[in-house]
Amino acid sequence: MTPAPPVSTTDGGVAGVRREPSMLSRLLLFGALVGIGPLTIDMYLAAFPTVVADLGTTEATVQLTLTATLVGLALGQLTLGAVSDTVGRRVPLIAALTAYVLASVAIALTDTITAVLLLRFVQGFTAAAGMVLSQAMVRDLYSGSQMATFISRLFLIVGVAPIIAPTLGAQFLIFWEWRSIFWGLAAFGLALVVLSSLFVRETLPAERRSARGPGPAFRSYGVLLRDRRYVGLVLTAATAMGALFAYISSATFIFQDLYGMTTQQYALVFAGGAGALTVASQVNGSLVKRIHPARILMVALPTGVVVSTTLLAASLLDLGVWAVTAGVVGVMGVVGFIMPNNPVIALNDHGARAGSAAAVLGATNFLFGALISPVSGAFGTDSAVPMAAIMVACTSASLVFFWTLARPREILRDMPWDSRP
Repeated sequence: MTPAPPVSTTDGGVAGVRREPSMLSRLLLFGALVGIGPLTIDMYLAAFPTVVADLGTTEATVQLTLTATLVGLALGQLTLGAVSDTVGRRVPLIAALTAYVLASVAIALTDTITAVLLLRFVQGFTAAAGMVLSQAMVRDLYSGSQMATFISRLFLIVGVAPIIAPTLGAQFLIFWEWRSIFWGLAAFGLALVVLSSLFVRETLPAERRSARGPGPAFRSYGVLLRDRRYVGLVLTAATAMGALFAYISSATFIFQDLYGMTTQQYALVFAGGAGALTVASQVNGSLVKRIHPARILMVALPTGVVVSTTLLAASLLDLGVWAVTAGVVGVMGVVGFIMPNNPVIALNDHGARAGSAAAVLGATNFLFGALISPVSGAFGTDSAVPMAAIMVACTSASLVFFWTLARPREILRDMPWDSRP
């Protein structure tokens, strides 16, 4: 494990080295920070039909609020990741989370779909802080198999958010109206502000920061975009995540409207997919102690193509809700192996610009998700075929990008793997 740098009691220099927190405490805290993204997306999904009726709008317009959130998450990561490389991680994190609380309260109080669209963008932009800065802090503190294990274990915490979110959102809808979901998100954001203020320490000392101003940030992004391997890994992750977003944007209409599931039943199906993703990421956490992450991806990516193609066949043959559910759960399991391994390889060569590297990786995922969501809606929700077809296209593209641009055999050659415990 790469030793953590001395942590200062102030932002300006080492005033005294304090005892480092345990890996478990970091996992819990960073997991909560990363979890704000899935919660922001998923708690709201079960409310789509209710919002359509309450605000007198259309399903397509409500789906655009998801797109606005994903665009905000993408641009927020690009902005905050670069800023954190110059001023440190802690201050941008706390400032963005505070703005997140205000945006959530504003959504709860609004009564127009236009305002919801705008504020969901702001909410996504500020939620991005927890997601991108937690990854940058992990890269600041760890490397090699220790970083891979930490990120995989982190997905145990992250995986709980999608499992809980739809069920939690459903409970809000049972007892209150859809606006209460955003009061709940505001409360969660406020809790993160308090926890971050008390327990998040600066992981990027002043001597390791890049120069301030837009110039260094643009140069940093330029270095990343000229790195073929990094670009290949970014596209591999983005297209694999596209399969996840095709499901997220379509699932509530397919399972509730098409197959007639109740909100509670839909939440259980969603939990099954999230559970598969979580279990896979934990199996991955054990595998990376012995096996190079590139080798795991060499198996996971073609498996994703096979499973998604099977799901498409089940949808075309109209084999029913349980066949579709099984296919979706299988695809989510494959994604659980892809999500932790891509950032480990992508961030390995870019420790000096970890914030920017994590930002491009995360932002591309959500920008691609923002494109996938309206595409899924455009083909209608009277069948699971469009969702399944998009999953096949995404998993196939992910496999192609990995082999042609990232080139796993070169990764194995250039990135030695320390498999010692």
